[in-house]
Amino acid sequence: MKEKTPGKGLRALKGLGGVVAAPPARLGMVRLLIGGYTFYYLRKRRDAFHRLNRTDPALFAPVGPVRVLRKPIPAPVADALNDATLVSTALFALGAGHKVVGPVHSSLLSWTLSYRNSWSMIFHSDNSLVMHSIVLGATRAADAVSVDALLSSAKTPEPHKRYGWPLQLMNAVSTAVYLLSGVSKVAGPLGWSWAKGSSMRRQVAVDGVRKEVFGSEAPAAAYATYKHEHLFTAFAAGSLAMELGAPLGLINRKFGKLMALALFGMHWGIRVIMGIKFRYQMSGVSFAPWFDVEKILEIFTRRR
Repeated sequence: MKEKTPGKGLRALKGLGGVVAAPPARLGMVRLLIGGYTFYYLRKRRDAFHRLNRTDPALFAPVGPVRVLRKPIPAPVADALNDATLVSTALFALGAGHKVVGPVHSSLLSWTLSYRNSWSMIFHSDNSLVMHSIVLGATRAADAVSVDALLSSAKTPEPHKRYGWPLQLMNAVSTAVYLLSGVSKVAGPLGWSWAKGSSMRRQVAVDGVRKEVFGSEAPAAAYATYKHEHLFTAFAAGSLAMELGAPLGLINRKFGKLMALALFGMHWGIRVIMGIKFRYQMSGVSFAPWFDVEKILEIFTRRR
């Protein structure tokens, strides 16, 4: 029987950056990178989280899934949940028992970071990390590059769309965050004139003054760039174009990679000029789903 060829509609979708087959090692490496970053992030803040669990209850303002609470849970229970999240993160990164560990990890991570945000300022940069973990936890992200794969007698699966669509979904989550940020700028009082840079320049100045008042130092780059208004016009217009244009990366994968590199540079530019750290984005791990990260494993294997 003659094999059917894909229809024109399917070929068109593939050409427009639709979901395509991906090797399981690519999704596995993304899980390893994101899980490894999450473990480092949580482990470094373990003591800080424990101190936060003992903060004045009057400061507790639940957000996200924590809104089911009317008051803080006992500190020892919160500590235990934090430590359980750390353990689940290690197993998640290793890809051990992923069918169970994946959903458990994403649930615990969502709770832990939401509970932290319920005591302090809301770290919106956590949103992408949590959403990426939810996608990985709910999909077959441990069919390769995992303990599960090492212990399995089955052969490594061939490239398939089941490994491609989670990567595309994670990229869609990332672009949605940037798109909302861009829309919020042009929907504000300044509208499209935000791109002129005066608002960004004023924000840099206010942030620098606040740092000086509260005992820290404003970045040297803030002083060096403030007097050059044209630079802020370029910064503002460039960042707005990247944020509003981020979804275009979902249409063309090569353009998506370029967009990811540009956004990565934007976050480091914010760090240099304003001293504000978007750690997940600055690590580059949040952009891993855009790239063929399985080649890292291939290079290591060839050297071995």
